[in-house]
Amino acid sequence: MKKTFFIILASLFSLGMSAEKVEIHTPHNSLVLDIWKGGEPKFVYYGARLSESDLASLPNPTNANWSHLEIYPAFGATHTQSETAFAMKHVDGNMSTQLLVEDYKKTPITDKAPNGATRSGELLTITMKDPLYPNIVNLYYQTYNDVDMIECWTDITNNEKSTVTLTQFYSSVLPIRRNNVYCHHFHGSWASEAQLTAEKLNNGVLVIKNKDGARNATSDRQEVMFSLDGKGQENSGDVIGAALMYSGNYRIMVDTDDSEFHYFFAGINPDNSEYHLKKGEKFTTPHVAYTFSSEGLSGASRNYHKWARNYELRHGNKERDILLNSWEGVYFDINQKGMDQMMADIASMGGELFVMDDGWFGDKYPRKVDNSSLGDWVVDKNKLPEGIEGLLRDAKKNKVRFGIWIEPEMANTTSELYEAHPDWIIKAPGREPVLGRGGTQVVLDLSNPKVQDFVFGIVDNLLTKYPEIAYIKWDANAPVMNFGSQYLSAAEQSHLYIKYHEGLIKVCERIRAKYPDVVIQDCASGGGRANYALLPYFDEFWVSDNTDALQRIYMQWGTSYFFPAIAMASHISAVPNHAVFRTTSLKLRCDVAMSGRLGMEIQPKNMTDEEKALCRQAIADYKTIRPIVQFGDLYRLHSPYEGDNLASLMYVSENKNKAVFYWFKLETFKDEHFPCVKMAGLDPNKQYKVHELNRIDNKPLDCEGKSYSGAYLMANGLEMPYSHIVDHNKQNDWSSRVISLEAQ
Repeated sequence: MKKTFFIILASLFSLGMSAEKVEIHTPHNSLVLDIWKGGEPKFVYYGARLSESDLASLPNPTNANWSHLEIYPAFGATHTQSETAFAMKHVDGNMSTQLLVEDYKKTPITDKAPNGATRSGELLTITMKDPLYPNIVNLYYQTYNDVDMIECWTDITNNEKSTVTLTQFYSSVLPIRRNNVYCHHFHGSWASEAQLTAEKLNNGVLVIKNKDGARNATSDRQEVMFSLDGKGQENSGDVIGAALMYSGNYRIMVDTDDSEFHYFFAGINPDNSEYHLKKGEKFTTPHVAYTFSSEGLSGASRNYHKWARNYELRHGNKERDILLNSWEGVYFDINQKGMDQMMADIASMGGELFVMDDGWFGDKYPRKVDNSSLGDWVVDKNKLPEGIEGLLRDAKKNKVRFGIWIEPEMANTTSELYEAHPDWIIKAPGREPVLGRGGTQVVLDLSNPKVQDFVFGIVDNLLTKYPEIAYIKWDANAPVMNFGSQYLSAAEQSHLYIKYHEGLIKVCERIRAKYPDVVIQDCASGGGRANYALLPYFDEFWVSDNTDALQRIYMQWGTSYFFPAIAMASHISAVPNHAVFRTTSLKLRCDVAMSGRLGMEIQPKNMTDEEKALCRQAIADYKTIRPIVQFGDLYRLHSPYEGDNLASLMYVSENKNKAVFYWFKLETFKDEHFPCVKMAGLDPNKQYKVHELNRIDNKPLDCEGKSYSGAYLMANGLEMPYSHIVDHNKQNDWSSRVISLEAQ
């Protein structure tokens, strides 16, 4: 059997009682735990699927090197020196807890996934209890029969005589054997999301956190990959992926102490969020989704993408429309004639959907800039005298579908909503509200059921009155800027961060129960809500407000580690770019956008006929590869983070009959030398015919129309010219290629 880095020397005996090796598995992964009644459950193995003989032969414990392998250690009774997953203050003031196994069972399950799909697998439930207190903690591990994913979470039930206080409540702990392990994680900011960092794990603590309150993916992200045998390679080597499925404040921690292991913790950020659990109440932590791959970082990504499309992403197996969004084209300058013209323009280029962004609403306070009207979701009749009805009529005339922008969780202090309900906003008791975007934006308090009803009503009113609306862009452009709930009691103020997101999920569940088919984009100042807690209710997310093609290569590269192309909205925009003011070629902008869910973010009437023709060709070409990009297997080939001015990736259909290869030159300089990129994921025994898409060159590539074996392409690749052969007046310093491969 292939070597693994997870054979663990763990204690199998406690208090004279023997343990049982309990295995759960997916098609290609095994997780093994030591579980015995009256003891603490411990970790044994996580890696490639074990045979029965290897499972039986896993070594007995020696507890060598002072390793502590409890999978859910609680603070105070036996664990005080090492990091713990759980801590609470009991009714009598005791702050120590010991969680010992009362029972455990494995159960086959068939149920509904969060996105509505039917899933089947196995559920391991470990029931733990403190010998001194009646509280119950259940630890769950759920597997899938058809994807390599294991989800882990806990719930805590208070059976004491009155309220207890939870002060720490991680979802999961995973020990990882020391062995030159690298952690790949993602940081960023507005317009610079999902920037990849790869660092070797050394002694000490690595903490990745978020405390935004409303959005949790703008800065650091809650997904990490561990390369277990040195710095990660894309298509070889052993890798563990871990994705925390939560939409609120989180904390991820890797603790490396004086033992032989790194200890991975993930869960809700406990800072200012202690939870007062009432008698009989149950508290459930978010899920953590784990995968293992022996096919490198891209292999782990492919596991997440398949799982996402099947179970975590709304309509994950339905092709996405090619759309034009109005934002960068006109900003707040919405009017009936202009929208009609943009619909006609995107239709003429082969697009299928038009989305009207911010600026369409407000009566007493018309939305002209970003400092008013949020919360007043009525049509501005001065801008749109024929209302939504007129827009839907024009969409039908232009043979495109229609979508609309909303920001339902937010308000402006300059709004009729705020005048009527100042008590609905988040703010510190006794203090004036802290104001955000435009100097007036505030966040509505979704812990309040009345606010939940209001937010649901925004969507419900639109879709009830205008059922032809096919798409909603849901935005969230402010963090929680000051802490306090005007709804929660004084004793429950520390619940705000948690209750906000419980309320958000309740609203999303209500919307999807009534409107299962409408396409909804998850947007939050760009990519601020790219997380697997919300994606079951959304079809895609806006990767970033930065549409610059060069920076998008980096952001989409990082985003692709955990999220499939079908979920990544990627748009062709104007230059100079509105975020970074860079001027890139239209060819590059088209090619980069074609590597995700293709769309446009531009004012077509400002484009030349030649530019429209190129976009028309890009859209037509994208339609031929759309199933491969949106449903195919991703192979990242050459990272832009290597620093040698080259990036390359490809998608391969499941049957390996079709593939699409992307090649991007990031910078032009004299005496430049790029490696010839070897392809991956092809069938070595098939012959693939080469065809360049979105071509601008005066003559075809040397490889155009020729056929090569998959073995040759994976061993050698194809030479890509460093520049385009075009007329002198059309030359520029950008170069990119999109190559279609089809088995003969």
